[in-house]
Amino acid sequence: MTPKQKQLIRESWAKVLPIQETAAAMFYGRLFEVYPEVKPYFKGDMQEQGRKLMAMLNVAINGLDNFDALIEPLKRSGSAHLAYGVQAADYAKVADALLWTLEQGLGDAFSPDVREAWTVAYGTIANVMLEGAAETETV
Repeated sequence: MTPKQKQLIRESWAKVLPIQETAAAMFYGRLFEVYPEVKPYFKGDMQEQGRKLMAMLNVAINGLDNFDALIEPLKRSGSAHLAYGVQAADYAKVADALLWTLEQGLGDAFSPDVREAWTVAYGTIANVMLEGAAETETV
């Protein structure tokens, strides 16, 4: 990621934080509406799940300048998601719902450059999580 992309993510995330509960509800609503096949992965309180999602995104965004420190936790998360039944193809579904949520929440502030920055960031995070899942499968 470029320094400019990191800046765009931080700036846009600062606008999401005040509406994070709404954003989480929108994200899961969209995910389940468009991809109902993923709903069985989620068995607990969805408000709590939304808080976990927002906290995880916050950690990732705050760690953009020291991404190496996020690699092992992200790999563990990928391994855990594999145990829940999450498949590699599901990561694209999450990306779609995340980008849609950001677009809805940010409106005009979700410029093509902001979209690209989030796409790159999510792709990087997802790839590391998938590496963790793959390492689990080979053990």
